[in-house]
Order: sequence, then C-alpha cells, then structure tokens
Amino acid sequence: MRAVLQRVTNAHVDVDGQPVGKIGRGWLILLGVGHGDTEARAEQLAENVVVLRCFEDADGKTNLSIRDVGGDVLLVSQFTLYADLSRGRRPGFTDAAPPEQASALVDYFGEALRRRGLHVEQGRFGAYMQVSLVNDGPFTIWLETN
Repeated sequence: MRAVLQRVTNAHVDVDGQPVGKIGRGWLILLGVGHGDTEARAEQLAENVVVLRCFEDADGKTNLSIRDVGGDVLLVSQFTLYADLSRGRRPGFTDAAPPEQASALVDYFGEALRRRGLHVEQGRFGAYMQVSLVNDGPFTIWLETN
C-alpha cells in the first residue's frame, strides 16, 4: 500500500458536485493499493498513521499524533500512486490492484483507522472525485508498506 498523507486544516471531496466527505483538522490520505497488499498491511499502515507525530504541540514542535489532537481523516482511493512511467510518457497502472481487491482494502483500512479511535470520512471508490484541501504547513508524508 502507498499513502500520501497531507496535514490539513480542512478538506472535502465531492462527487457530481455533491459532498461525500468533509473534515476539519487532520489528515487527507490518498491511498493506493497494489497486487500484493493484504489486510495485515492495511493494519500496519493504520497503526503507522495513528502514531505518526506530525502535529504541533503548544511549543510549536511536531510532537503530537492525530489521536493526540483529536484530528479526523479524509480517505480517498488513489490508484495513480502506482503509476509506472518506465515505458514512456503515458503512465501505466498494471501495478495497481484490480478494483475489487482495492475497494475492499481501502474500506478495510478506513475501518482499521476507526477501530483505533479516529473519525474517518471517505471518498467514493471508482468515482470521478474533486478533492479540495488546505494543506497545513505544508506538511506532506509518503508512507509505503513492504
């Protein structure tokens, strides 16, 4: 699994002009799923997200986790994180998991975050989505499971 975490003051995702997910302070997570990904990897990634200390304390130091600050998550599936540009200018996506597998693991990852006490909003898998955010910092982290 590959995830891009963007620390946000707010973010929302729309489908067909209608909001399907909206958060305040927290993480916007763009999540890509590969062929070999499993529920165990989703659990590992969820734990990493929950304990990652990237939010500022009273002294302005990034000592706090999303759970410490009561932050939310907006989770958006993003198969393009598996883009392969090795054969030219047009990306290929054969390394991304098929939709059935990816959809199930995106949902599983969202539930894994919820089980860890986070409020999670999600985009709509497979839909054309418009994502808006205010990146706080800016602060962006790339996480990948092995």
